[in-house]
Amino acid sequence: MRLKDHSRFVQMLEQIHQESSSLSESEQWHLRYLDAWEAQSDGNYAQSELQFRQVIDHSGDPELIGKASARLLKILSLNRHYDEAFVLANHLASTLPQVKDAQVRFDLLTELSEMLDFADQTDLALQYARMAEDAIPPGETSCFPLMLQAAALYNGKRLTSASPEPRQAIDACTTAGDLVSANAIWLVLGSMYIDGNQPLKALDLLDQIGPSIRTAGYYPHLLSSQVERAQAYLKSGNDDEAKKAALAALAISHPDDTGDWVMTDYQVLYQIEKKQRHDAAALAYHERFSTLEKNHLDDVHARALAYDMAEQHLLVQKMQTEGLSKQNSILKLQQALTGKAVETSRLYIALLLLMLVSVVFWLFRLKRSQLRFKELSSLDGLTGIFNYQHFISEASRTLQILEKRRSTACVIAIDLDHFKQINDTYGHALGDTVLKRTVAICRHQLRPDDLFGRLGGEEFCVLLSGCHRNQGMAIADCIRKALAATLVDVEGGVVSFSASFGLACTDTSGYELQRLCKDADAALYKAKRTGRNQVVASGEHIDQVQAQHAEKWAS
Repeated sequence: MRLKDHSRFVQMLEQIHQESSSLSESEQWHLRYLDAWEAQSDGNYAQSELQFRQVIDHSGDPELIGKASARLLKILSLNRHYDEAFVLANHLASTLPQVKDAQVRFDLLTELSEMLDFADQTDLALQYARMAEDAIPPGETSCFPLMLQAAALYNGKRLTSASPEPRQAIDACTTAGDLVSANAIWLVLGSMYIDGNQPLKALDLLDQIGPSIRTAGYYPHLLSSQVERAQAYLKSGNDDEAKKAALAALAISHPDDTGDWVMTDYQVLYQIEKKQRHDAAALAYHERFSTLEKNHLDDVHARALAYDMAEQHLLVQKMQTEGLSKQNSILKLQQALTGKAVETSRLYIALLLLMLVSVVFWLFRLKRSQLRFKELSSLDGLTGIFNYQHFISEASRTLQILEKRRSTACVIAIDLDHFKQINDTYGHALGDTVLKRTVAICRHQLRPDDLFGRLGGEEFCVLLSGCHRNQGMAIADCIRKALAATLVDVEGGVVSFSASFGLACTDTSGYELQRLCKDADAALYKAKRTGRNQVVASGEHIDQVQAQHAEKWAS
């Protein structure tokens, strides 16, 4: 009932609560499990996690504990408790051979598939989803396993709008009356239409499934369908309707929701306001989008690190088990060879040294992996320069040192011109090449002590230590000219690109990083508005400095 008719499910739940005083203890725990499921459906993940933990810790019902553990796995990932989530996933996977209840086994298989898909382990996610399809208990259908297979293929970029898997899942879920799962696949198709520049198809699809989404009342689908509508209207050129849809999505979003859909919604609003030259509103939306995009990138790194650390934890446990087994073998060998003390001692020492070397070797590998993971968490995965969080941290620390030394510094904000057109025209692969080429050119012009980071998308930032305004303008203009002179080969020709630069210095903006970045962004927006492919500095004497700089380079 909770998947087929959500409003009826809520009514029945309220009715049971009115009669809860007459329920047995076992029935009370079943009611607590249903309350936790409803809290999850409504997007109240913190409350849902607490209730599922209470069921696991205190109900004493093995079947209910298995179901609640499966649901808790998803809640932990939604609440970003990745370390605990992956440890629990490994534990649940190890208990699968002992699970006899068909329904509990089915629930565990489906949740493990969803969790591994969340960790970008597409092959493992597909494997568990197919195992669930082969182990459907009475009362269940193939709807959920087929939906998980389609979702894993989509997240693994192995799906197109013409692939048969989405339709198979939709047909199975529609037949089963499972509105939530059917809507999930419809929304995947909508995303593929939008990604494939077919906004009108996406709008037709959203109109078709709108009543079903409202009937199901599932918060993630209510939000994502509204954001998809805003994206589709924006791509079709209807900015007014796109803005209405985006604002409607913000209105229904939870205040603490920082997920991908809210991030995308702010991006849509930023693009609309920027197109309409509402600079203040565009800047405000862009700041929110940038914050959420940084959180998203950090979240992806955190998920990958948590998954790898869980695997490393299993490896250490295996090493410890093997070490204990070797010690037991040594003891037995000593007892069997009591008459040969010298030979036994030599053998014992040799085996002990071998075990010690083995443990040291594996611990060395583990430490090296941990150091590597730490290094990767501070770098942008595409370009290899500092990511947003690490750049902000290092830049703030450097500015504090420079302020104590009374040394000057400049911040340069860089934004590639018309980068979206490059992605839309030539594809994201060429866009990635342009980003990498930009980083290489900037590095060639920068000094060893300069800090260089990617803030997100096509935006970069540089902190020039011990640098005056004129030096900063000269360095920025060198980078600008080098970028404008660069050509990228594509099939059938070449593509050129340029960038706009905004510069702020400590002599006018002070040593607070946030103020420096805002002034640099303001100068960057001015460079964008006044023709792009130029350097604009903030401060009281901008025009004079720029004129001197231009005269210097002309000579």
